[in-house]
Amino acid sequence: MTDLNKLPQQAPEYDLRELLEAGMHFGHASAKWHPKMKEFIYTEKDGMHIFDLAKTAAQLTKAYNYLFDLGKNGKKVIFVGTKRQIRESVRETAEQAGAFFIAQRWMGGLLTNWDQISKSVRRMNEIDEGLEAGKFDGYTKFERVQLEKEQGRLARFFEGVKGLKGTPDCLVVIDPKREKIAVAEAQKVGVPIVALIDSNTDPDQIMLPIPGNDDAVSSILLVLKQLTEAYLQGKKATKKPANN
Repeated sequence: MTDLNKLPQQAPEYDLRELLEAGMHFGHASAKWHPKMKEFIYTEKDGMHIFDLAKTAAQLTKAYNYLFDLGKNGKKVIFVGTKRQIRESVRETAEQAGAFFIAQRWMGGLLTNWDQISKSVRRMNEIDEGLEAGKFDGYTKFERVQLEKEQGRLARFFEGVKGLKGTPDCLVVIDPKREKIAVAEAQKVGVPIVALIDSNTDPDQIMLPIPGNDDAVSSILLVLKQLTEAYLQGKKATKKPANN
């Protein structure tokens, strides 16, 4: 297991005002909190918990350094965020960083039954390649329509992992309470989890929790952009020529 405290410092210095403006300080209603999130909570106001943004910044810094290290070492990362309002952002930021993603729905068994899931991924790739190469040009119109429908169904769930070969090295999860199936599978197979986690969720199931508002789009985008940028910069660092 990577010692997060010993990773080289790569993260920018986070301005707490930037986190505040993104709404990261807002937790859930205090009546719905998870007691194990107490260490990250600064106060309660109007029935809502308020996060200690200094601690949020510290966790985000660790996460940035970790994702940089994963990218630098060629590790495979899946970004998971299926809330309707962030799907396109998850897709765009992950693609820009050359990372995998799940933005529509986590298919049960993606980690725990990869042998079966990989058959669907291969089928999707075969159809994609066949359509591009004109392999199916001789099909009837009906057959083509059915093939394209199948391709659409498969792409909905597996487009973001079409190049995945086996178990990833890390999941980055937005709202682990919502993505509980992904979290449970990752725990079962020993895949580390980095997550933007709100005050209503158990942090013990997450290797590296980033306490913050996991409902506000502005808060989610801030975390997504930072962590995908970290992964991308790590990948770029491996391509720098050595000094002679």
